[in-house]
Amino acid sequence: MFVRALIISIILIFPLFSSSQPTPNWTPQKDEVYLQEISTQIPTDDPVTDIIANQEVAFALMKDVLYQIKGKNLTPVSNAPAGIQKLFQEENTIMAAARDGFFEYKNGRWNKKDNHDIVATCIHARQLHAATSDEIYKWDQEKFITTKPTEGYLSNSITNLMEDGTQVYLNPIKLGPVSKIASYSETIYMIRRGKLALFDGKSIDEDFIDWGHIPDGEVNDIITLGNRLYIGTNRGLGELRGAALTMIKGEDGLPVEATTCLARGFDQDLWIGTERGAVRMTKEGKFHYFGPGMWLPDMKVNAIATGGQKAYIATEQGIGIIEYEPFTLAKKADWFAKHIEEAGFLRMGFAQYLYIKDGKWIREITDNDGSHTASYLAYLCYQYAVTKDQKVKEKAIEAFKAMIWLNTITEHEGFIARSILSPTADEDNPAEIGSGGLPAKWYKSSDGKWYWKGDTSSDEVISHFYAISIFYDLVAEGKEKEVARDHLTKMATYILDCDWTMHDLDGKPTRWARWNPEYLLRPYGYMDRGVNGLEALAFMKAAYEVSGDQKYADGYEQLLEWGYHHNTIRQKNTFPPTDIAAWDDDLAFQSYYTLLKYEKDPYLRSTYLRSLERTWAIKRGDRHPWYNFAYGALTDQDGDFGATTDFMREWTLDTREHSFYNSHRNDLFMDPGYQSFDGTVKVFSPREIFIGLDGRHPLRMDYNARGRRAEPPVEFLRDYWMGRYYGFIEAPDTQDPALLKAQKNYADFPGAEPFNGPQRPEVY
Repeated sequence: MFVRALIISIILIFPLFSSSQPTPNWTPQKDEVYLQEISTQIPTDDPVTDIIANQEVAFALMKDVLYQIKGKNLTPVSNAPAGIQKLFQEENTIMAAARDGFFEYKNGRWNKKDNHDIVATCIHARQLHAATSDEIYKWDQEKFITTKPTEGYLSNSITNLMEDGTQVYLNPIKLGPVSKIASYSETIYMIRRGKLALFDGKSIDEDFIDWGHIPDGEVNDIITLGNRLYIGTNRGLGELRGAALTMIKGEDGLPVEATTCLARGFDQDLWIGTERGAVRMTKEGKFHYFGPGMWLPDMKVNAIATGGQKAYIATEQGIGIIEYEPFTLAKKADWFAKHIEEAGFLRMGFAQYLYIKDGKWIREITDNDGSHTASYLAYLCYQYAVTKDQKVKEKAIEAFKAMIWLNTITEHEGFIARSILSPTADEDNPAEIGSGGLPAKWYKSSDGKWYWKGDTSSDEVISHFYAISIFYDLVAEGKEKEVARDHLTKMATYILDCDWTMHDLDGKPTRWARWNPEYLLRPYGYMDRGVNGLEALAFMKAAYEVSGDQKYADGYEQLLEWGYHHNTIRQKNTFPPTDIAAWDDDLAFQSYYTLLKYEKDPYLRSTYLRSLERTWAIKRGDRHPWYNFAYGALTDQDGDFGATTDFMREWTLDTREHSFYNSHRNDLFMDPGYQSFDGTVKVFSPREIFIGLDGRHPLRMDYNARGRRAEPPVEFLRDYWMGRYYGFIEAPDTQDPALLKAQKNYADFPGAEPFNGPQRPEVY
């Protein structure tokens, strides 16, 4: 304590900086218009072998039967040619190769165009060209005519070239077997026998690449995009520019190297079908991976087509449709705000999970209803601070009352329940298993209307201090101010009275609500000494700041004497993997935020900020807005806000917990500029995994959830409005309602019915 006092004295005598407000070390991010992905799936019993689309219509092929895609339905096309084998599209015209010839779709009718057995098409020299297995034809007004030279095909091999310029062959040169054709630099390129070749109108050449090479015999598709020819192979994507070929592989960012098909996108982008999902390569060269679960019914992609701003992806078990709609982050926040209410996530002020039970979506009563509601309350507090919207304030007060009820229902001042259940109205059953596999502790309220869950954890306690202190600072007035102060101080007093634990009704400490040195400074709880110590410091500091009561200052000093502030420096566990818990990072940042916004002591701030800097250096790679915005708010430094807003744009609109599979990918490496400290192999985009309320599980690459559980979208809302409150994100520079407000319901599930049970009692 003497050293700390000395440092304070020196700083007071010799101030290091002027009292003027320093210039922020970050740049506000503009809320620019971007394209948001919206997912629709159409499961099928049979493989979808081909798919095609233009601005007006989309077709899918299953077992030689053609279906029209209308919304989420597949309708057989009654007038389609029999025995369709392959679908084509050139310049918005849809065509099909069928048993009886080659057909063109026009004005709702299928018209026969030719009798040839067409396997591939392209536009070359402004004319439609089509290939059979052994010949290439061009459309000449009313029919296909061959492009085969009258003297036969020539070779570019110098072996066959005579001195007089003639060529000698034992057998005639054959064009095929051809499977794909494309026009590049006014030359026809083709796939034959799994290799890339070109036909210049006279000669066939397989030796035209001067730099680089294609994996032998593994070419599956080719397509022209601008001044490049792309080649899909089993071992990467080839990019031909002139005579130079570059192979794009996993080490270059390509998520899956085993390509099956290629398709031209709607925004100078390239779509890549693979054996394990679909990939969009943007015009900037970035890769977006779409796997089974959220986006596709199955791994293997057989065909891709784009029409308008939609991508249609055919797989072995159905169709994935990815639609792109202009959005801003403000519009996304508006959608989530509507969705949280319309889908039934709210119940008596609480934010609840949903899950499917007996084929019906119902609300789940979890271990952490208080902490989920804390994030919801924090979001409303930030939104009110920015907008001063009285309706938002009313919602915040409702959530605040729900959290206060978690204390009053226990009838033990300062001891909070995890959750509250109505035995007559809630359809979820009380969980039988509690913390650490122990039996759950349920108690009946004194009025007999409710059950409440005990064995409260440190997670719940820090979430109350975090959210209610924000409510106290930004929203509360009058009575709410008084009740918020009492709630925080009652919890702090109860912790002190229970010797730095929380006792359940049996008078014994709960499984996890332990901040005493007998637990944290002994082997049993030693791994928790950093994060739990950080929580305890935050409890005492917040209670003192809102009340001025000396006993909380004394409690704070006691923690310092035990060295808890030193233990915070390495609070973030990085090894072994079994001790890395994603939710601990969330708890730590709630503690940092609660503690550092009140702490003014230079010595202690130095200690806590070293802890924060260490933790954020590890979490920075996640690009998660909660960690980055909290860091920026507490340090006034740039929390990678550019990467953060990109992360928020990639956040999916679907709030269900979908399956995801990433361990198979070829691009499992950390992005440049980031380092793995905890064994993380790759930081995945929100479109590639599920981002839950406990943040990102850094080591989890695969997850089997099947979309049967949904989380309230409070995390995005909290982070967006936090960014707006601190100025990290600017308001959109538009007045267009279509870019500010959600224009439709983007959810693909009905949600839960409104709660129809007893009313929450008055809590103050």
